[in-house]
Amino acid sequence: MQLLGLERDGSGTPFLWLHGFTQTKASAHRFRSILSGQLELLTLDLPGHGENASQRASLVEIADLLAATLPDEPLAVGGYSFGARVALHLALRYPERVTRLVLLGASRGLATAAERRARRDRDEEWATRVEREGTSTFLSAWLAQPLFATLTPEAAESGARSTSADGLANSLRDAGTGTQEFLEPRLKDMRVPTLAMAGARDEKFTREAEAIARGIRDARVALIPDAGHAAHLEQPEACATHVLSFLG
Repeated sequence: MQLLGLERDGSGTPFLWLHGFTQTKASAHRFRSILSGQLELLTLDLPGHGENASQRASLVEIADLLAATLPDEPLAVGGYSFGARVALHLALRYPERVTRLVLLGASRGLATAAERRARRDRDEEWATRVEREGTSTFLSAWLAQPLFATLTPEAAESGARSTSADGLANSLRDAGTGTQEFLEPRLKDMRVPTLAMAGARDEKFTREAEAIARGIRDARVALIPDAGHAAHLEQPEACATHVLSFLG
């Protein structure tokens, strides 16, 4: 099985960009436009989202689906939040396929079984809510969380959203942070050059970016000024500049 709808835009170094939870490959138009002006940008919808809303897959299974879908050539890979966790799993499972790794708002996962169980319970509440209320009401509540406090309505609208309630619910259940293995012990074995990014106002994921960079042998941190969790929506030019510099 493969994922549907792989798109390629621009020319130059190939770079796969993976969107975040509730988003689609059409999200972050300004950020993507800057990248595709200098790179060959590859995008697709992840399971539970957009064209692939009916597909269900864990993080490991998504990495395998990407390996089966992508061109059989090494390429740079990046992603935001959910997409960053997918990108990290792809690099861990298929290091020979990934030349460079860009992580924005990534998480190593939760360290204890109790933390993971609590997160799965919370994600189940969100999954039930989107099934009950529909995507419009759900997205309003989702974006009202403190994590997105710095995201303006205008910036939020630039993140084209997935509209399948069942798809989003299944994504939370199958690939939420509570389902994820704690990846800290495995980072020391990674040899893929990595850029760990976060919005400077996003304290939690700033700490995650720094921890990821400490764990990977060849890694650096970039903090985006005047941005929170969705830094590529809030400060697309600054984010794209860091990515382009890192990819050379």
